[in-house]
Amino acid sequence: MSKYNAISLFSGAMGLDLGVEKAGIDIRLCIEMNKNAVNTIRRNTNIPVIDRDINSIPTQEMLDTAGLKADDVFLVVGGPPCQAFSTAGARRGLDDFRGNVIIQYLRVITDIKPKYFILENVRGLLSAKLNKVPNEYCEYENIKDIKGSVMCFLTQEFRKMGYTISYALFNAANYGVPQIRERMIIFGSSTGNRIPLPQPTHSQNAINGTARWVTFGDVASDLVNADEGDFIPLRNKTEKYMQYIGEGQYWTSLPNDIAKEAMGGAYDLPGGRTGFYRRLSFKRPSPTLVTSPTMPATLLCHPTELRPLSIKEYARIQQFPDNWEFDGDLNDIYKQIGNAVPVGLGYMAASQILKFEQGELNGNEDNHNIVPYSRYKGTTDKEFPHIFELTQKEYNRKKRAEESKELKLAFCID
Repeated sequence: MSKYNAISLFSGAMGLDLGVEKAGIDIRLCIEMNKNAVNTIRRNTNIPVIDRDINSIPTQEMLDTAGLKADDVFLVVGGPPCQAFSTAGARRGLDDFRGNVIIQYLRVITDIKPKYFILENVRGLLSAKLNKVPNEYCEYENIKDIKGSVMCFLTQEFRKMGYTISYALFNAANYGVPQIRERMIIFGSSTGNRIPLPQPTHSQNAINGTARWVTFGDVASDLVNADEGDFIPLRNKTEKYMQYIGEGQYWTSLPNDIAKEAMGGAYDLPGGRTGFYRRLSFKRPSPTLVTSPTMPATLLCHPTELRPLSIKEYARIQQFPDNWEFDGDLNDIYKQIGNAVPVGLGYMAASQILKFEQGELNGNEDNHNIVPYSRYKGTTDKEFPHIFELTQKEYNRKKRAEESKELKLAFCID
């Protein structure tokens, strides 16, 4: 048995897991309830899969199915969908909190106590708000409804379990992925020491000894003249206007009168709206892949052909092997690939853990990082707590002001 065993939660089509395995860690079990993703895993691997809602799966069943004891689990890895505590919670309150899949991730970590864990999530995790909390989490009442309180809750809970936490919002393009895609990755270590954030290996201008970003052309220039069965055709309206758009351009390259006609009501909306009538460039990484390449506001059109990106191009961008077989119809496959974590991000995260485990890191590698992890500021474990503290103070200030105003109004009414 390998000493580097992992259990994968919310496995999807296994983008994250493929990166973990590439680094040298064995995935011994996948937990996934989407039937197409489950079939994808089974088509391509012999890894056992439990295909039920994680809320209904006892931790012991996970261990038994993986053929492991808790002490054998080196790593737990997964990207639980970040349900909106503040939105869904307003409808279901405490039931929503207890049933949230991130809470189930916490439950598995609590029960198994792996040496390390990786939690991947969307950028919105940094701004997600706790809503109602059960009595067992009453200590978090004072941060309810504050932007960033979910992240604060998670890190505190992990620390109570004995884990040292590090995290950042990582741009996948900085790690050799041909895609500008930003995702949160939280590292947990039970060793008592913090895992330093992985240093970028690539950058837009190849600074600080890094390689230049990998482009769409680098990985997909051979996939020309795609078969019609390998992509969903453009909408008629989209196809009408895309003939005016060149490689790397979007709606602003249309003649003004045509742009107004093409954009309709969206023409006067604020922001750059760079996803409308957008063609990729062979010379740049792809924008973030979404679950469908033909949606008007997030169009992903081929650089030179009058079609959206194909399934094969989607898979290349997410770094799936060419022989990886996806289950389902075109819509299902686009969703599986679009929702996946790029293989390169999984490899980056797992490689960092192995380097840390094997004593190859001194712990301060990220103190003088020159290449930013993300285009956003305040997204690492060294910066976010301070920002959250300021947010909390501002929230409390406004709350006190509102309460004072209500008190004065009540006094005047009386």
